[in-house]
Amino acid sequence: MEITEQIEKFYEFFELSYKNPLHEAIAKGEKHLTVNFSDLGKFNLELAQELIENPEDTIKAGEIAIERFDFQNAKEFRLRFRNLPKTQQYAVRNIRSNHLNKFVQIMGIIRQKSDVRPQVTSAKFECPSCGATMNVLQLDTKFREPTKCGCGRKGKFRLLSKEMIDAQKIVLEEAPEDLDGGEQPKRIDVFLKGDLVSPMSEKRTNPGSKNIITGVLKEVPIIARDGGKLTRFDLMIEANYIEPLAEDFTELNITPEEIKDIQELSEDPKLFRKLINSIAPSIYGHEKVKEALILQLFGGVRKVKDDGSINRGDIHVLLIGDPGSGKSQMLKRISVVAPKSRFVSGKGASAAGLTATVVKDEFLRGYALEAGALVLTNRGICCIDELDKMTKEDTSAMHEALEQQTISINKANISATLRAETTVLAAANPKFGRFDPYEMIPKQIELPSTLINRFDLIFPIRDIPDKGKDAKTAEFILQLHQKASGGSAEIDTSMLKKYIAYAKQHINPQLTDAALEEIKEYYVKMRATGEEEGTFKAVPISARQLEALIRLSEASARMRLSLKVTKPDAKRAIELVHFCLTQIGVDPETGKIDIDRIATGISASQRSTISLIKEIIHELETQIGKQIPVDDIVMKAKDKGLDEEKTEEILDRLRKAGDIFSPKSGFISRL
Repeated sequence: MEITEQIEKFYEFFELSYKNPLHEAIAKGEKHLTVNFSDLGKFNLELAQELIENPEDTIKAGEIAIERFDFQNAKEFRLRFRNLPKTQQYAVRNIRSNHLNKFVQIMGIIRQKSDVRPQVTSAKFECPSCGATMNVLQLDTKFREPTKCGCGRKGKFRLLSKEMIDAQKIVLEEAPEDLDGGEQPKRIDVFLKGDLVSPMSEKRTNPGSKNIITGVLKEVPIIARDGGKLTRFDLMIEANYIEPLAEDFTELNITPEEIKDIQELSEDPKLFRKLINSIAPSIYGHEKVKEALILQLFGGVRKVKDDGSINRGDIHVLLIGDPGSGKSQMLKRISVVAPKSRFVSGKGASAAGLTATVVKDEFLRGYALEAGALVLTNRGICCIDELDKMTKEDTSAMHEALEQQTISINKANISATLRAETTVLAAANPKFGRFDPYEMIPKQIELPSTLINRFDLIFPIRDIPDKGKDAKTAEFILQLHQKASGGSAEIDTSMLKKYIAYAKQHINPQLTDAALEEIKEYYVKMRATGEEEGTFKAVPISARQLEALIRLSEASARMRLSLKVTKPDAKRAIELVHFCLTQIGVDPETGKIDIDRIATGISASQRSTISLIKEIIHELETQIGKQIPVDDIVMKAKDKGLDEEKTEEILDRLRKAGDIFSPKSGFISRL
């Protein structure tokens, strides 16, 4: 097909199908028009074929056709193509030399990204002898000057001007889910220029984001040490269009028709039930947990105060349960429903992989930051399975991300604070794999109390035999297996995604006085129920739970697309928090709720007995001297109503804490 014919065909095509998008793009001041390849294929198959075989000239013809529309600013207008046919979609490992200079589409994760730097596209030179101007196109990596002029002069030409364009290089790596078994993911360099490096598209190409890249495959000469070229060449893709795959909720495009459906759904009286049934339709029961997960997806409102302090809006949830109770399945399902998410498993995650790490940069010959899972899911949700299998050093890296929602890194010559406004949903097993019915739940959670304290809701998922429930569960699971397509959700996943995204984009509810009063009443009432244990008062609920109540009630209002947090929202939040506290925070000795059971692992009743033993040791020290027989302490404690086992346990605890030591068997001394 001749170039002039191509221009005519493109002009017809834009006139027919893309006149409105073209007007919109020009009106918004954009510098490019994105065309769906299948539209071009339907319009003219020959032209589409020409685009694949000879992309550079064909795209140029399309850009000339746009210039013929006589728009303002149409001069520097670029044409971008997406959605290439299956035959042109390749995995990085399958790209070969016969694909050179063809139009290809690849998908992968961006691993590294260089800074944006200007690049010369063409330069004008003047001949000092005859005054002629020469235009030299800069296509190679080296800057070229004209060799001779028409008047016979060779060399020493004057540079008049040069045209610059913004350029950037990224490294694309195959996505792990596209690999078979133990293959090493392959990488390819991608070259971006012009409006592909504008600040808006810069966001989309952050390391860790998954993209589909359409472009022309080019060869790059490898320069040998002596300055010559090698017979081997490197491959590179000159990008034409980048389409991000993992968008966060702010980038999801929602059409006016979908907004109408969303608003209709929000007025449904059975909305809450429908949402709960859609969250994990293939898991039976666990209503309260599903309720918490729905509220977690909507999240509370992030507030930035005038003094710069930030109150997070993300609700963190921890599920601790017996094996086979469907925890991992729930996590997997949430990672599908959430607009932007990652799934991480305990043993396979390290502190660097969760937060960020400093790596040697291949391009800029320095150090570069590589973001970890919590940073990559900024404004999304990070599902961490097997939290108890992670080492203590690795879990401590999460503290800052959970509360302050930033990640600070100070290594090599890099000092950076990365944003990690991430919601965390974690799952763990109890200490001995399964809950011991005779032991208190908090004692069986082998996680640092400082970490547990940062979760708003903690659910123990018990697997206790119960004839009626077991029959229903078995029937549900067996039916799922009988019907391969079973477990369908009432609201389909894409609609659920859009609904959540719309709510997070547009709805920022505020507390009404009625809701405020309801939460305050519950908080004050709970604080008053704390029983005094000797000199120590049990703390049933702390300010952290109060903040959790606010976040949950905001999420409940957001779920209904309401701008006001009402009394029923507050009640729903109180119900959830109270359910968690009664499951985990009850002190078995007093039967009262004591938040310290979870937060510090030592309840108020224990604390009072510890102080009692300390008093006894102090008393005996004044009577006997430094070395105190353990039997004497046990006798004294018995008089005060403490049995021997309890006393031994507390002495053991004090030994571990380093308050006392044993100089010889059967004796203790204070440090």
